[in-house]
Amino acid sequence: MRSYVVLLGPPGAGKGTQASRLSQRLGVPHVSSGDLFREHIKSQTDLGKLAEGYMSCGQLVPDEVTIAMIRERLSRADSAQGAVLDGFPRTPAQADTLGRLAGELDGAVRAVVYLRVPDAKLVERLTGRWTCRAQGHIYHSRNHPPKAAGRCDLDGSELIQRDDDKVETVTRRLGVYREQTEKLIEHYRNAGLLLEIDGTQPELAVAGSVMAALKGRLD
Repeated sequence: MRSYVVLLGPPGAGKGTQASRLSQRLGVPHVSSGDLFREHIKSQTDLGKLAEGYMSCGQLVPDEVTIAMIRERLSRADSAQGAVLDGFPRTPAQADTLGRLAGELDGAVRAVVYLRVPDAKLVERLTGRWTCRAQGHIYHSRNHPPKAAGRCDLDGSELIQRDDDKVETVTRRLGVYREQTEKLIEHYRNAGLLLEIDGTQPELAVAGSVMAALKGRLD
């Protein structure tokens, strides 16, 4: 039976980092809605063009677009044992859809890891983030600066700040999250699936807390 773990939290909470670590520990793929969006945007598919318009404004991508991408990804052979989901679901309606989809694939959502981080810390994290133009390597002006200003350490390409990492967009993204996505906290708490983790801890400490909280949930 397939087991799905959801990483939940506001933009900048560290969902991607922890999801990647967790997928390696569990031996299942890390399914990131953001990566799926970028894949489609790069290929300029119809779904990608739709997603790009919303993401560049810091808005949530409509359910039908997101769900179509997620459904295809979870149906691939490498997801036969389940997956760690990062960035989906974002709303209670999407959560219900994921539950149905998991059932169709002979699986279930086993746990939802919620990373708690205050807004002030989130703004600091997000507005300091820079991305390499060639391969998408991530840097941070304070926590992980490049060796040469404005250049990627790995491929030498220019570092750019994405529209969704600028102060104005970050503020809008957090507003959208508080209005819509935060409802998932109570949704999953009421379902007995929510595991709350202090996301302000060092990265390795967060990872350890996640694994400890999941103990016994995936048997």
